[in-house]
Amino acid sequence: MKLRKIIVALLFLVFCVAAGAADRKYIVKPRSEDRKTLPFSEGVLLGNSLYIAGHVGLDSKTDMPPTSAEEEARLVMDGIKQTVESAGLSMDDVVSMQIFCTDLKLYNTFNVIYRTYFHRDYPARAFLGTANLLRGARYEAMGIAVKRSQ
Repeated sequence: MKLRKIIVALLFLVFCVAAGAADRKYIVKPRSEDRKTLPFSEGVLLGNSLYIAGHVGLDSKTDMPPTSAEEEARLVMDGIKQTVESAGLSMDDVVSMQIFCTDLKLYNTFNVIYRTYFHRDYPARAFLGTANLLRGARYEAMGIAVKRSQ
């Protein structure tokens, strides 16, 4: 009897893992030539939850951060928004964000841009200081979105 319960529990666990893997969608946006081989997706949609990879704000012509901190913040949030919408969700579905910044004096600068991307309640968020980011970026953002039930 005890062995039967263990077998049933294991079969249920295998079924849950298989079901979860079956509805996984990888969000990959077009990339510049030197970034095509990067080993990550911009997001992974698993059921109703989207896990958004770190986005930095790079100028599409130079593949480097713009000189303006405001423009870089806008590019970061545009990247987040594009990933969210590519998964069939909206910015209203974002529930959590983590922002990494190389200069905490830019907190208010980022917030001015950040506020324009949300129409309802803001997601939970952390704003974290860091010494360096890839490509000399000032900001990197990542997060989680959960599709609202209709």
